[in-house]
Amino acid sequence: MSAHITVTERAARKIGEILGREPTGTMLRVSVEGGGCSGFQYKFDTARAKADDDIVIERAGAMVLIDPVSVNYMAGSEIDFVDDLIGSAFKVHNPKATASCGCGTSFAL
Repeated sequence: MSAHITVTERAARKIGEILGREPTGTMLRVSVEGGGCSGFQYKFDTARAKADDDIVIERAGAMVLIDPVSVNYMAGSEIDFVDDLIGSAFKVHNPKATASCGCGTSFAL
């Protein structure tokens, strides 16, 4: 079950590039934490281990782990990767967010 969280093709390619430089079996972990300028923020880390209750999203060989608490905040979201004049970063398009900040990693519900 992915709670309808999707990973775009661009994000999957970038995740593949990042994980290709890591030890075999490394995955990307996306989580939601309190903080940031809007109340919550997304955190992106690499992980070598999967918890029993993690949600696993796989696209084009890119493995993304999301813990059950974070899934509640992210249901219906799309994880994308953007590369523009102000920089490149993962962006989460979250339909539950009522506000977000300019950096794109902080949001409010």
